[in-house]
Amino acid sequence: MRVLVTGATGYIGGRLIPRLLERGHTVRVLVRDPTRIARRPWERDVEVFEGDLLQPSSLPPALEGIEAAYYLVHSMYAGKAFEDLDRRAALNFADAASGISKVIYLGGLLPRGEHVSAHLKSRAEVGDILQSALPITIFRAGPIIGSGSASFEMVRYLVERLPFMIAPKWMRNEVQPISIRDIINYLLLALNRGPAGIVDVGAAPLPFGRMLTVYAEIRRYRRVILPTSILAPTLAARWVGLVTPIPNRLAVPLIEGVVTPVLADTSRARERFPEITPMSYREAVELALWRIRRGEVETRWSSSLGGAPTYELRDLEGMIREVRTVHVGAPPEHVFNVFTSLGGDKGWLAWNWVWEIRGWLDKLVGGPGLRRGRRDPQDLLPGESLDFWRVEAVSYYTMLRLRAEMKVPGRAWMQWEVMPERGGARLIQTALFAPRGLAGLLYWHLLYPIHRFIFSDMVRAIADEAEGSVATTE
Repeated sequence: MRVLVTGATGYIGGRLIPRLLERGHTVRVLVRDPTRIARRPWERDVEVFEGDLLQPSSLPPALEGIEAAYYLVHSMYAGKAFEDLDRRAALNFADAASGISKVIYLGGLLPRGEHVSAHLKSRAEVGDILQSALPITIFRAGPIIGSGSASFEMVRYLVERLPFMIAPKWMRNEVQPISIRDIINYLLLALNRGPAGIVDVGAAPLPFGRMLTVYAEIRRYRRVILPTSILAPTLAARWVGLVTPIPNRLAVPLIEGVVTPVLADTSRARERFPEITPMSYREAVELALWRIRRGEVETRWSSSLGGAPTYELRDLEGMIREVRTVHVGAPPEHVFNVFTSLGGDKGWLAWNWVWEIRGWLDKLVGGPGLRRGRRDPQDLLPGESLDFWRVEAVSYYTMLRLRAEMKVPGRAWMQWEVMPERGGARLIQTALFAPRGLAGLLYWHLLYPIHRFIFSDMVRAIADEAEGSVATTE
């Protein structure tokens, strides 16, 4: 079957595509920036169409000849305007896809009661728009649990970083999580079934607070949870945004989504997809931890930018550069392996405590901070996050360029290049900054004395580690 996947760079889409290919389907992806799928294992096996759901004229070419389509996009990262953007995207897609025989959409469970978060309302509205115009199967799911998922990472960091936790009354509300493996299986099976309308999916329900204690039991942590009735959901979400890698704009809808019970009526799922018995929450957590230990995290929640703006490095007038270069007594591939392993648990080799402080300050003003970490301890893919950077370009074994996503008055990059030189290599490290107005200029010049030490020590530390790696292999 010829299948279109939207949201190919996201957490779900990036895992669904290789499974579709394994089953012999012809897969086409619609992406705003084709460079974002570079070096994916499936990059050469898919048809790539550049387009944007908010640009109606870009959709017909991508949909031509398509038999079925997956709608896996959202604009939650776009800030307060996300509902309008999601609405426009759904209307554009519904109009352009009128000739397709089947659409499969993944939305969220709606809580019982009158309180429905803006995020879940928007997901339901998108489903309604698509269903009014297209033959569709709409899966509604609660928290998705898997290595690298936002819900899993939130639970993981809360439990691992906080020995004492305050438990508001709403944490006793039941939710219905589901493993990423089961979600992918539902999405795959729906491709060979007729349109099923709305299908709620989920494993056995449990209180949100129990999600924390189960994780603690699996990891053999002792945690004290103190009940209280005073912690408002918005305040709790901002606390989650500070303590975990999840930014406020994602933590707020995650927490608001469990303020009231979020339960599924899975009778239709059992009827239409009887071959799937969802694994329990405990099993899903154990599987996620096992994949993390093995370094098999395929995608992460932070892989997708959603509707957030992107930009690329341009050699513009007014760009500030700090260039440092050093000869390294190691082959270029050893040097490359060092600077592509920076960040995450390893840190930044020099002045790590300053990086930590910068990360905390960034979190306080609503930035991502350092806790996003990295998907893999060595491998980097264009477009994925690395602490408060995003990988803009990587060329094996010559160059890595990171684009800053921390809050700064301008645009910033860090770049490393390596080339053969005199039996070793020449390492070139460049910090680039395009200041925005006077605030940007003041920011750069005030921090220059600190940058001078940090960046100088970093380039030397990269060289030292590369040379050390040669010594250990001899």
